[in-house]
Amino acid sequence: MVKNKNSLILGLVLLVSFFGVLFWIFTPTFGNGMNGLQFADDMFNKLSKGSSYFVQKVVEKNEKFEGTSFEADIDLEKPEFVKSSKMLLEHAGAEVQADGTKLNIKGDLGKVLAGALEDADAMYFNDGAKVVAKYGFNDGQAVLVAYSENPDSHAKGEKVLLNSWWLTLNKMDKKFLKEGKIAESKITSDVLKKAVEPGYNYYGIEAKKVSEKAGIMSGLLIFYVIYTLWFGYAVFYIFDGIGLAMTKGKKVEA
Repeated sequence: MVKNKNSLILGLVLLVSFFGVLFWIFTPTFGNGMNGLQFADDMFNKLSKGSSYFVQKVVEKNEKFEGTSFEADIDLEKPEFVKSSKMLLEHAGAEVQADGTKLNIKGDLGKVLAGALEDADAMYFNDGAKVVAKYGFNDGQAVLVAYSENPDSHAKGEKVLLNSWWLTLNKMDKKFLKEGKIAESKITSDVLKKAVEPGYNYYGIEAKKVSEKAGIMSGLLIFYVIYTLWFGYAVFYIFDGIGLAMTKGKKVEA
């Protein structure tokens, strides 16, 4: 069955060592109890965050909307977010009337969006305590920001505040777009995608620049290429050792 003993041995050595390295990758030996995959994911998240800060650019765009009055009727569709959404909007100077999950909002668009931008900026820099304190809660205190008839379903935490901003502004954006208010829709969408979403998604992650981690990043990418070829050559030499090979078929004349 063995056609090439040397190729078979080399292939088996490569395969065993491949799985040995794979086992090591899944051990929590890469710092702070992380395994290799978690370390790589954490590293690329930090690098991604470092190149995803656009809040101040959106703040500058939003300045021309200060003094722009608006009125919007939206349906949050989620009763647990009514209380927090109303709180955020009123803190930003808007007048809000709630009827079930429906909100009638009147106010200064620039000021409302500025409130969301301020919270998103603080969250991006991992300062959740600032956001919590802004709405009258103490740092470390459970922050009740949702409403439900079932107390156990109350959502708590500064991330839920930003989640409330996202839900509210998303509904406003769709309302503006439906009414043909393109400029209002565009700035609201920018606040959502370039401020609120990064602030929420990257909260708790330390931002790093690619230039700071160029060596590690290059090493991870090079290792990925080598490791992929490692497995491929292991399979190739094993097949060669047992005599399995691809050959060009003979041409059959009609």
